[in-house]
Amino acid sequence: MTGGQRGDSPQFTNVRARIRVPRPGGGRPRIRPDRVLADKAYSSAANREHSRRRGIKATIPIKDDQAALWMSA
Repeated sequence: MTGGQRGDSPQFTNVRARIRVPRPGGGRPRIRPDRVLADKAYSSAANREHSRRRGIKATIPIKDDQAALWMSA
């Protein structure tokens, strides 16, 4: 939990690390989801790289002020 005026984006890796995906039929839950969905607030290079390194597909809209950087890359 963060204070009301603090950003949530720095907590992305902590929250992602606590995800447990139940397996059909029981068994130990998976700790790595296939995909992460997030809003624009989580559109940072660090969050995208964190997911990419772990083989997790990320669907995160690009912030308007960052779109030019992504389109030129």
